[in-house]
Amino acid sequence: MSARPRHFHRVPRGISISRRSNLTMNRQHCKTAALVAATLIALAGCGKPDPDAPTREAFEAGLRAFLADGHDQICLGMYDWPIDLTEAEAGAHARHAVQLPVFEKLGLAKSTIVSVPRSAENPDGAIKRFELTDEGRKYYKAHAYTSRDKVTQQNDFCVARLSLAKVENWQVDSHAAQHPSATVSYTYKIDPAPWLADDDARRVLPMVAKVIQGANGGLRMHQGFTQGPQGWVATAGAV
Repeated sequence: MSARPRHFHRVPRGISISRRSNLTMNRQHCKTAALVAATLIALAGCGKPDPDAPTREAFEAGLRAFLADGHDQICLGMYDWPIDLTEAEAGAHARHAVQLPVFEKLGLAKSTIVSVPRSAENPDGAIKRFELTDEGRKYYKAHAYTSRDKVTQQNDFCVARLSLAKVENWQVDSHAAQHPSATVSYTYKIDPAPWLADDDARRVLPMVAKVIQGANGGLRMHQGFTQGPQGWVATAGAV
C-alpha cells in the first residue's frame, strides 16, 4: 500500500508566512503613520510666525496697515483755503507765489484781487486771493496732521497716493530692551494726479516730481517701527 503524499504541511507553512508578512507590513505602516504625524505637527508649529521677529513679512504687513490708515497720501501742506498772496510774497517769489499761478493755469484754483489796508507787506493795499475750483476741491481731502507745536490740521491738498512695492531692508535698534524699534526701507508704487504730467506742475513741485520719478525701485522710502503687544507697528513722524 503506497503512502499518500503529505501536502498538508505546506498549507500551514504558507499561511504562517502570509501572517508574518502582514504583521511586518502593519508594523511598517504604523511607523510611517507615526513619522507623518510627527512631521505634520512640526510643520504646524512652523506655520505660526513669531510676531516679535523682525521679518520682511511682519514689516510689510505693518506698512500696508499704516498706509491704509490714511498715511498713503502725498500732500502739500496747504491746509487752509482760500490762500492770500501778499505783494511782499509775490516780490520774493515765495512758495505760494510760484505754485498758485500754475494751479490757476491748470484749472485747480482761481484768483481775485482783494483790497486790504496798506502795510509793509501790501504797500498798494491789495492782495491776490486764490480759491479752489470744483476741480481743485477733488484734491482737498481729509488728512489729519499735528505739527510739532501741537497744532492739528484736518484737511490738506493731496496730489498722489503711495502703495507698498517691497520691503528692501531694515535696521533694528534694541538698545531699549523694553521698547525695540526699527527703521525700514521700502520701494513703492505711486498713483499721481493726472495734472502732474504737466511740466510746469512738476517744476513748481520738485519734491513731488522726485517721488514720482523714484517709484518702482528708483527711490526708497523710510518708515519707523516700534514693537508692541501685537508685533511690529509703523509709527508716524520723521525717521
